[in-house]
Amino acid sequence: MATTEIITVQRRRKYHWPEAQLNFWLLIIWVASGLELGVFATFMTIQTQLGLGTPWLFPYMVTVAGLAIIFLVIFMILIMQRQLLPGIVIVFSGILFVLWLAGLIETAIQFLGPSNVNGNCNLYILGQPFTGVSLDTFAYLEQKSICQSWQAAFSFLIIGCVFYIWMIVMASQVNQDQYE
Repeated sequence: MATTEIITVQRRRKYHWPEAQLNFWLLIIWVASGLELGVFATFMTIQTQLGLGTPWLFPYMVTVAGLAIIFLVIFMILIMQRQLLPGIVIVFSGILFVLWLAGLIETAIQFLGPSNVNGNCNLYILGQPFTGVSLDTFAYLEQKSICQSWQAAFSFLIIGCVFYIWMIVMASQVNQDQYE
């Protein structure tokens, strides 16, 4: 009786990611995630120190930024192992886009809506500069820093949303071998 031997060869598909675009995307998302985490964690600390309640947006954005950082760490590990799959990137970028968009919408409501932070900053803080060594100057500088933190958080939420859409588009192009 003759035996037949079946040999199967598995060949992994290799995906070619555009290096410069991928590195630029990683840099911006690391910066955006770190900024959102730091700013909203600081806001939570300020609210606690003032004895005020913490709006849901602050812990939400700390959590979302933390998830983004975890995603980036996994992303970097997969890049180092040359196993970054476009499908994984599309799914996680889509999830994070939706989470960042929800944070952007609520931040926009707080920052630009009725009784908004931006209007209060312009009216009470940025138009009333203090100088010299005094407690008033220190208070002014702290309040100005808080206003600028709101501006930075709002700006980087917009940037993060745009960059997550860009990553979804780039990953779908990589999946279609458009970067070979």
